[in-house]
Amino acid sequence: MTVSPDGYGALMEKLDDLGLATNTLVMVTSDNGPEVASIVNMRRDYGHDGARPWRGIKRDNWEGGHRVPMLARWPGRISPGATTDQTVCLTDLMATFAAIVGAPLPENAAEDSFNILPVLLGKDGGKAIREFTLHQTISLALAIRQGPWKYLDHRGSGGNRYDRGELKVFELPEKEPDAPGQLYHLTWDPGERTNLYHRFPERVREMKATLESFKASGRSAPRGVE
Repeated sequence: MTVSPDGYGALMEKLDDLGLATNTLVMVTSDNGPEVASIVNMRRDYGHDGARPWRGIKRDNWEGGHRVPMLARWPGRISPGATTDQTVCLTDLMATFAAIVGAPLPENAAEDSFNILPVLLGKDGGKAIREFTLHQTISLALAIRQGPWKYLDHRGSGGNRYDRGELKVFELPEKEPDAPGQLYHLTWDPGERTNLYHRFPERVREMKATLESFKASGRSAPRGVE
């Protein structure tokens, strides 16, 4: 089920009342970055930035439009205080829940879903569950991430317009304005301010080719593989 932040305490109390708290997996996350009106008003009136330190907001392909926290609680299964740097996508929940209940997925379902149960249980052995993660904006612009590398197959945010209106004040100068796409290294440059498109052309070619192969096949998760 889905609950608001205020409802989390009530949910946990109900699970306790029903005697289900010790064997129920509870996950808390969000679907995307903060809304435009929220960002504009909170930055202006309170000096608060719900997307900090990431660039972009809801509808953008920059990290501020996609990166969100995820917390999971499963007594006896997930170690308290455990953390991971694995890249996880909300699409992964379908394959994960199917694995938990032992339900096979049809070949034409969960095309971008990876089973992250080994990550939750601390049994991933440090191996990346998903090598690539796809991002898509409201305009259907695509981006692909591999480890710290992220390639945006378009100019600009892919979503919001920063050259006009209330977001104009947040526009950042483009250091490679002639580049048809964007390449960032999120460890070196978590704010996605320095486009490395022309500095690492082979990396661009490799990531774009992978993205095109996913588009052609209609999926990023291998068939028949969790």
